[in-house]
Amino acid sequence: MNRYPVWKYAILGIALLVGFLYTLPNFFGEAPAVQVSSAKATIKVDPALQERVQQVLAAAGVASDSIVLEGTSVRARFDTPDTQLKAKDALEKALIPDASDPSYIVALNLVSRSPDWLTALHARPMYLGLDLRGGVHFMLQVDMQAALTKKAESLAGDLRSSLREKSVRHGGVTREGQTVQVRLRDEAQLTAARNLIADQFADLQATTAADGDTTVLTASIKPEALRRVQEQALKQNITTLHNRINELGVAEPVIQQQGLDRIVVQLPGVQDTAKAKDILGRTATLEVRMVDEGTEARAAEAGSGPVPFGDEKYLDRNGQAVIVKKQVVLTGENLTDAQPGFDSQTQEPTVNLTLDAKGSRVFKDVTRESVGKRMAIILFEKGKGEVVTAPVIRSEIGGGRVQISGRMTTAEAADTALLLRAGSLAAPMEIIEEYTIGPSLGADNIARGVHSVVWGMVAIAAFMCVYYMLFGVFSTIALSVNVLMLVAILSMLQATLTLPGIAAMALALGVAIDSNVLINERIREELRAGVAPQAAIATGYERAWATILDSNVTTLIAGLALLAFGTGPVRGFAVVHTIGILTSMFSAVFFSRGLVNLWYGRKKKLKSVSIGQVWKPEDTSQLRSVAGRASND
Repeated sequence: MNRYPVWKYAILGIALLVGFLYTLPNFFGEAPAVQVSSAKATIKVDPALQERVQQVLAAAGVASDSIVLEGTSVRARFDTPDTQLKAKDALEKALIPDASDPSYIVALNLVSRSPDWLTALHARPMYLGLDLRGGVHFMLQVDMQAALTKKAESLAGDLRSSLREKSVRHGGVTREGQTVQVRLRDEAQLTAARNLIADQFADLQATTAADGDTTVLTASIKPEALRRVQEQALKQNITTLHNRINELGVAEPVIQQQGLDRIVVQLPGVQDTAKAKDILGRTATLEVRMVDEGTEARAAEAGSGPVPFGDEKYLDRNGQAVIVKKQVVLTGENLTDAQPGFDSQTQEPTVNLTLDAKGSRVFKDVTRESVGKRMAIILFEKGKGEVVTAPVIRSEIGGGRVQISGRMTTAEAADTALLLRAGSLAAPMEIIEEYTIGPSLGADNIARGVHSVVWGMVAIAAFMCVYYMLFGVFSTIALSVNVLMLVAILSMLQATLTLPGIAAMALALGVAIDSNVLINERIREELRAGVAPQAAIATGYERAWATILDSNVTTLIAGLALLAFGTGPVRGFAVVHTIGILTSMFSAVFFSRGLVNLWYGRKKKLKSVSIGQVWKPEDTSQLRSVAGRASND
């Protein structure tokens, strides 16, 4: 009746082992480290850089605990902050000879002290939020007026092209603020322009006004289109910041919208505010220009002549000069996607680009007129351009799909696609708020949070052991397993733990012990009814299960609602709360019954169980006889 088969105990044993292994990394703490990452999108972080970092530190006499290549950065771990600062100075001198044009970013960071054997099992500690780990916090203000002006400039260019295609004569198309003005001389041309705007430019609304012998048609952006432009600008900026910061290997950055025109950026573990600003400044813009292949341009490329008028000189990945024309054919705004691939005929690695409607039209016209010529794709970062690739145009390219190929490896194709996808900021931003949380304050927050959970658990354990005796001990052990499984799952998911998450962990203890209280009270009820101990245990667990399931499901619904609609600290609370409910059901029902079955299940003639005082009702027949004698008297 109260016996588990071997396979159930095997599941419990495996769950405990896995929970212990994946919880263990959280107890090793973090060590000061120096993170080396690329400052330019075209510079790779590879094992060669890892070896170079080792050589620099060895030459400087700085001992490191470990130097690992993790993601897109090399991280060197040290014993003390003093050694960390010495290592940073040595690496900056060796890797950044020109501070005005750095190739790498050398920043202070914190990494886990977990041993290599745990890391090999992919057992890593939970990410800690800014309030627990320390780091930097920025609030960025997006210049929405610049985004709207940029949109108006784009619409002015599109309208100018459309008027030319429809042969509508006009006296000029100009942009005034966030409106587009078209000067027209006769009524027929005015009607044609109005119809064109109504048919092809759904985001514009037109008004007219007389100005001497001409009529000025003013096209302004509709209010709903203005809101859409602002929303898209904010989303594009957030996406670009994600791409750039993720490339630098910052663990669990928080980048989220706040209000209508602000973005909050939190970089846990980054101690250097100046370097964090440098990370946020790494936004790239993309331009497509034609390569000048004239005699003067070739001489300039070889370094034997000046750059021709109307041209500019940029370097490619190999450091070779490329002379391009100043006229911009396309920008990154016209690029909707970039993916690595392979040529169907030669099987060479390629980069496949997808352009928007305007970009497709312009690209088709340019490639038709420039077959056999080279086209350069230039990436601008911090005002400095670098030629990513300069392929030869083989034929007219239409349909908005472009394939770039030629002397690229698979890795280079993937890197180039990533660079082109990253895009640019839709609108400029400025930092309006910044602060740094030191690691010592984070450690104090962790200590306070851990103490609250531990002392809460001790108080619960003391009450349960006194009130429910041995069954209280079983409940306390199950509660400990619940905490173990909760921390293990958070670590496996690489979730971010914050102060609200610790509060949710403390709440999970109360939810978990509530299930054990229900079970114990059900068993007591069966014992009061005169049921045999073995049957009382079995019936108590069975009858309590439905109540436990109902109560946990309703609580889980609330947790999922917080998870779906909450942001920031609320979402962090919801993650721990939701997982805690699931682990409490496992530990309170499945694991605690395993303990009870292991202790009592082997006893065939069980006469009593240690579950505290069981209050039994008095014999009603004796009460009736006493009452009868009292009435006769």
